[in-house]
Amino acid sequence: MTFSSDATVTTTPVAVRPRRSRPDAGSDFARLSRRITEAGLLRRRPGYYTVRLGLVTGLLAAGWAAFVALGDTWWQLAVAAFMALAFGQVALVAHDLAHRQVFRRRRPSEIWGRLFGNLGIGMSYGWWMNKHTRHHANPNHEELDPDVAPDILVWSTEQARNSSGLARFIGGHQAFLFFPLLTLEGFNLHVASVRALRSPSMKSRLLEGALLFLHTAAYLSALFLVLSPGKAVAFLAVHQCLFGVYLGSIFAPNHKGMPTFTGDDCPDFLRRQVLTSRNVRGGRVTDLMLGGLNYQIEHHLFPSMPTPHLRRAQVVVRAYCAEIDVPYHETGLIQSYREALSHLHRAGEPIRRQRKAS
Repeated sequence: MTFSSDATVTTTPVAVRPRRSRPDAGSDFARLSRRITEAGLLRRRPGYYTVRLGLVTGLLAAGWAAFVALGDTWWQLAVAAFMALAFGQVALVAHDLAHRQVFRRRRPSEIWGRLFGNLGIGMSYGWWMNKHTRHHANPNHEELDPDVAPDILVWSTEQARNSSGLARFIGGHQAFLFFPLLTLEGFNLHVASVRALRSPSMKSRLLEGALLFLHTAAYLSALFLVLSPGKAVAFLAVHQCLFGVYLGSIFAPNHKGMPTFTGDDCPDFLRRQVLTSRNVRGGRVTDLMLGGLNYQIEHHLFPSMPTPHLRRAQVVVRAYCAEIDVPYHETGLIQSYREALSHLHRAGEPIRRQRKAS
């Protein structure tokens, strides 16, 4: 990919030439890290997370209490929509636990992560953490980041040229199909979690599997004991489809449509994280709904930073990027989706062109 550096703060993605790693490549990040540390932005926030974990637990409990109280009625579809939001907030808490934003030590992070992830929403904490750790190490690297590996969608024109099967069938029109496909993401998380139990790299497979089974058994039992079969299926569909759309809407603005890397074409740590990430502007409501991931640049630079510090860290990071002439990309939420979908449309161009030629 060809890059040129000519701006610091942008409203559209800017292409820049990656700086290859050198013995002193970490010095830019080291200076930034000292500023962040001196500002106290890496300190734990136990009070904040005590309240947040309590509220999220209460949100989940309130949803299930409303479900039981309403009984066999089509009004349960409103509860299904509410529960999609609640499940999304639980997933965001599990994300923070995986990054050790809540607890400094690994063991309590894993215990609470499995309770919220496996038992709470039926998503394997171990599977997701393994996948997400690889993403953070090499964001938007086509061979190393599992989030941009060609599967159902293709993320670059090169992937489109080499695509086959479902990716080739969908790829030409994937921008139009992106949000409809997100309705399947909730189901995909459950299936991928169960499939991951067969992986030798999965730690505590028996525990992970037992918690996933307990969640699924309790979830389906509640649906089919309280609701008639038709309403139970409708609740499941609305709940899981909206859950998938909500999660996808949280993560789609973060990296999609930003520069990608291949092979050894990879800059130093600071540039690798900043150039591939997009921040989303907004107020407290945006922070709440996106779980702080709208500060994606700061989160990727300092993954263990507590969520409430990200807003303050943004001021420091943005100013520092201006000092060292590293493009810092920030846009509104709707524009972030527009950029992501435009990128998907461009990536599918080789498939559309080959279909016209055939």
